[in-house]
Amino acid sequence: MSRVSRAGVLAAYRDGVTVVCELAAQFSDATWLAATPCAEWRAVDLAGHLRCVADDYHEYLDDAPASRLARLMAANAPADSLARKLARQNAAELAALPDAPGPEHITAFAESARSYGRRLPQSWDLAHHRYQGTDVTVGAMAGAAGAEWHLHAWDLARSLGKDYRPADPELVLTAWRGGMPQLWPELTEWDDDDPWHFLLIASGRDPGWSPE
Repeated sequence: MSRVSRAGVLAAYRDGVTVVCELAAQFSDATWLAATPCAEWRAVDLAGHLRCVADDYHEYLDDAPASRLARLMAANAPADSLARKLARQNAAELAALPDAPGPEHITAFAESARSYGRRLPQSWDLAHHRYQGTDVTVGAMAGAAGAEWHLHAWDLARSLGKDYRPADPELVLTAWRGGMPQLWPELTEWDDDDPWHFLLIASGRDPGWSPE
C-alpha cells in the first residue's frame, strides 16, 4: 500500500468536512430523525457525534502524547476491546451533549473540524500516540480523522437514500490505515478491487445498508 503525501491527506481531510456539510444541508426536520447505518443513531445523533469527535481531536492534540486516547492505546488492548471502550466513550459523550437540532451540531462540527485542520501542519511530525510498538504521528492521525469524515458522509448519504464515495478512495483508505494500527495487525494489502468498499467493511459498515 503506497504512502500518501501531506498535501493529499490535508486535501482529503478538508474535502471530508465539506461533503459532510453539503449532505447535512439536504436534511429536513423530518429526515434528521431518520435511521443511519450507525446502529441506534438517527441522523441528528450522528451530527452530534461528529461535533463531539471533532472536539475530541482538539483535546487529543492538546494533550499529546499523553492524552486519554494515548493512555488507552498504550495499554495495547486487542482491537475488539478498544472498539468497545471507544464505543462507550462515544455513547457517553453523545448522552452528555445538550439537545440541539442537526444543523446546529453540524455548524459546530464544521467550525471545530476546520480549526483542527488549521492546527495540523505545524504539528504534523509530532507523536500523537503509540500502539503495540507503532508510533502514530499527528499527521497519521489526521489521515484517520479525514477518513472518519468521509465514512460519516457515507452514513449521512445513506440515511438520505443516496450514495457517496470520496474522489480518491485509495488515498482515504491508506490514510485511515496509517492512523489506525490497532485495526491492521497483519494486513498489508486489501483483497477487494474497490478500496472504498473495503474501507466500509473494515470500519464495520454494511455497503448494502438502506433506510428501508
